[in-house]
Order: sequence, then C-alpha cells, then structure tokens
Amino acid sequence: MTATTTSEATNRAAVLYAVGDVRVEDRPVPVPGPREVLVEVRSVGVCGSDVHYYEHGRIADFVVREPMILGHEAAGVIVALGERADKHQIGQRVAMEPGVPCGSCHQCRVGRYNLCPYVRFFATPPIDGAFATFVVIDEDFAHPVPDSLSDDAAALIEPFSVGLWACRKAGVQPGESVLVTGAGPIGLLAMQAARCAGAGELTITDVNPSRLELARKLGASRTLDVRSEPLADAGVQADVLLECSGNLTAVTDGFGSLLPAGRAVLVGMGGDDVPLPLGLIQARELIVTGTFRYANIYPAAIALAATGQVDLDSLVTGRYGLDDAEEALKASRSDPAAVKTVVAPSPAA
Repeated sequence: MTATTTSEATNRAAVLYAVGDVRVEDRPVPVPGPREVLVEVRSVGVCGSDVHYYEHGRIADFVVREPMILGHEAAGVIVALGERADKHQIGQRVAMEPGVPCGSCHQCRVGRYNLCPYVRFFATPPIDGAFATFVVIDEDFAHPVPDSLSDDAAALIEPFSVGLWACRKAGVQPGESVLVTGAGPIGLLAMQAARCAGAGELTITDVNPSRLELARKLGASRTLDVRSEPLADAGVQADVLLECSGNLTAVTDGFGSLLPAGRAVLVGMGGDDVPLPLGLIQARELIVTGTFRYANIYPAAIALAATGQVDLDSLVTGRYGLDDAEEALKASRSDPAAVKTVVAPSPAA
C-alpha cells in the first residue's frame, strides 16, 4: 500500500447501534485492497434513508441487525492507494459513488449495474457507510472532482446523480414541460437536471414554503403549495412527470397532469400498495417507469456541476461535525426550513 501518514491516524465513526442510538467511537483505519483507495472523508450528506434507519432501524427488507456506520453521500481526498490501484494520485479530491457492484452478473454485464443483486452499497445493512474519518472504496468508484466544487457539493453529486438519472430515464427534451412533485433534495436536483436538459416550463410542488422558495431561486417556472392549491385544480399540463415525493396524492394528481404520450418516472419511495390509474395510462398512452439509483452517470453529474449550471451548495442548510452526527440526523424533523444537512468527519485544513 502506498500511503501518506495514516499509520497513527484515528478513524472516528458515528455508529448506529439501535433505533435512536448513535455512538461516536474509534474504529481501525481500513486498509485498501489491491484495487481500492483510502479516502479521508470531508463531507457526507444526510439522506432520508439515514434518517429512516435511525428512526426505524430498517427499510423494507434491509434491517440493521449489527452496529452500522451511516452515510452514503460522500466526498473526500485520497490518502492511500492499494498495491495495484493506479488510476488516481494521493491528494486527489473525489466524489464517492457508494454502490460497488459485483461486475460479473448479467445486470452488470449489460451495463445496468445499479440493478446488481450483489451490490455493496454504503450504509445499507450490513455494509458500513461514510460517517467516518476514513473509508475505502474501489478506485473505479472514486470520481475526481475539480477544485471549483466544494467538499459539500462533491458529496451531493450522489443525490444529483439520482435526479439526473431520472431525467435520462424520462428522456427530457428541450422545450418540454416538466412537472416535479416533491421539492425535497431529490426533487430540487431533478428539477435542475431537467433545466440542464433544456426543459421549458418547470413546475414543482410541495407543502413546505421554504423549499418552494428555494425552488424558485433555482429556476422553477412555477411553484405550487398543494395545501392551498391542489395540483388537480391547478391546470398543469406536462410532458414529463418526475415524482419525487412518494406521496399517494402526488402520484395520482401527477398522472392526471400528464399530456397524451407523456412519461412518468417514479423516483420517490412510497409504499408498495400505491394504485396506478391504468385507464388513464392506457387512454393517454403514458409511459411509466421506476428508477433505482443510477448507473454510469457520476462523470456527467460532476461535469454539469462544474459548469455552474447546477447549484448544489445552496441545498446545504446545516453542517455538523462528526460528534454531532445524531443532531444532523434529527435536523430534518426539528427544522422545517432544513433541506440538506451534511456531516464533516474531516473538515479541510
């Protein structure tokens, strides 16, 4: 292993032991495998999945049965290389793509590695995440970022990739009208991705006034607070629906807003029992697809962010040190104005 001085370093980590029980403790500094790199983590975004594990201890079939480090939206700087890792230099700043697939199953071989059944994804039981001073990752999934991107923006390449992937699945074309339901981080980033694709009218809905105000600043043509102006009554007509809330009413009203031959991409994670309006889908020849993470999109996401067309830093509404990781997990519940909270395990010197 080629390394900087990590032999005496301390690897502190915020570990989820049980529901509502996060402890900061020392862990061994991980040793990179032959094709891995060791990254000193500078910023980690708090995702809704992290909050869900903290509050409930599980997401569907993924159950926290042993202590687990949370956090998968991560960026940092490479401080050591595995013996055969040759794609990066020590000191390179990187955004970490948190899901490393097997590379040999059918889904991987045809390029859909986001659907790999053997993927090892940060902070998905039983895999540890990035709320830690150091992590190791396969060199192919450590993506260089330019100096023009802050550490926080580099970490938010992960949720931006979700939004960009959704736009690609929808095939957003220049001039098309796009409806985004849900102005959380993914919705706001999907909206920006649609704008980069040349979308014309951009409508976004939510029930949180501060998030809708941010959406306006980020380029939304129209914002709807659906508490006072239900989408079904707003007269919205869209070529594309990016459903980013998982809310049943948003799904139903979103479909009703689609023009004939419109495309709907279901991004938000709702329940399995959400009914779809099959009659409407058939009568209007709507195209409907789900989306699961992303594949082969990090370089494009980084390039777009580097041009300044996408504002990632504006989503950050709170920044916490590792010792306060538990407070970061609570922020979205305690502060209605919170959009994206980040944890900084190793702030830049």
